[in-house]
Amino acid sequence: MAKVLPFYGIRPTVEKCSKIAALPYDVYNREEAKVVVLKNPDSFLAIDRAETSFPDDVDTYDERVYQKAHDLLWDKINKGDFVKENKKVYYIYELIMDGRSQTGIVACASIDDYVNNIIKKHENTRADKEVDRIKHVTACEAQTGPIFLAYRSNDTINDIVEKVKKTPALYDFTAEDGISHKAWIIDNDNDIASVEKAFSSMDSIYIADGHHRCASACKVGLKKREENPGYTGDEEFNYFLSVLFPDDQLMIMDYNRVVKDLNGLSDEEFLNNIDKVFDTIDSSDDAIKPSKKGEVSMYFNNKWTLLKIKEAFTSNDPIKGLDVSILQNEILNPVLGIEDPKTDKRIDFVGGIRGLKELERRCSLDCKLAFAMYPTSINELFEVADAHLLMPPKSTWFEPKLRSGMFIHSIK
Repeated sequence: MAKVLPFYGIRPTVEKCSKIAALPYDVYNREEAKVVVLKNPDSFLAIDRAETSFPDDVDTYDERVYQKAHDLLWDKINKGDFVKENKKVYYIYELIMDGRSQTGIVACASIDDYVNNIIKKHENTRADKEVDRIKHVTACEAQTGPIFLAYRSNDTINDIVEKVKKTPALYDFTAEDGISHKAWIIDNDNDIASVEKAFSSMDSIYIADGHHRCASACKVGLKKREENPGYTGDEEFNYFLSVLFPDDQLMIMDYNRVVKDLNGLSDEEFLNNIDKVFDTIDSSDDAIKPSKKGEVSMYFNNKWTLLKIKEAFTSNDPIKGLDVSILQNEILNPVLGIEDPKTDKRIDFVGGIRGLKELERRCSLDCKLAFAMYPTSINELFEVADAHLLMPPKSTWFEPKLRSGMFIHSIK
């Protein structure tokens, strides 16, 4: 059963938290990260993307960059910008976006649960993307960006969360992007025991977001086991920093597609292929958003068309039945020649947080057409993971994003 434990948290002081808390490292490119850190030197991005401390001719993956990340982190801890808990605790972390709240438990999950598939995946990871975070965690001797996990809602955990949330918050601030962040500590021994027991009754926990960070954290832990053959399993490197959310509070946004060209087809030939797979519901000069599963909006030649997948192409299979799979298998691959969307430069992906106007902008800039998707549901994600299958790339976009630097787990 799942092992989700309290830990000796390292966290910013109340005075520093709002300045330190930062969006995940992979939200930014190097130039964007430099701008953020220049504007706010306290931002945790200075540690997560330590190349911002170096001239542009120093490679992002230079060993000096990782050493700098270590030095910046532990200098801040040692000078008092961070607090070390004197006992193992859980935290409660609430994010509020556009009036919608989601509240999770900050804890440490087990690398054994990841290896044994109690913590279930729905995406593949790429080794080259893992290497950077492996080096970062190893150099810092700490996990600084939590993994976004999901579980089926549990009454015991819900009751404790609601009780603790009635007490004064440890942190309470609104970031520049309008997302509100609140946190509380669960330090009562009975509550801690109850939360741990409730998680131990679960046979499945799911990675919602952060597959690469999770794989990297686990590989660091497994390597440390090799280096410490007498390990007991209780060492901190056997666990990784996570925030676990109940499924009924999560929102998955659409993850949309823009395509550079028609693969040599004329407009008429392309539209004839669309008509084989989809029925047309509506068309407009104004943006049309899909309203339910089975609907896809297409932007082509400055016009929006709402499409419905024909019944012959639907499926009860957890993977084949996904809207993103049907689009890939029936249009993107056979018609537009995009066999591998992970590597093909003719397709790009736009998170739903950016809106349909971004699809129009891309089509006026460097793309020929766009597809706006109806969001994959959390239940679809669970079904795929439970079947030990993998979703197509870029199937889910979670908002709001967890902040890095608010909670740190040392693996020293």
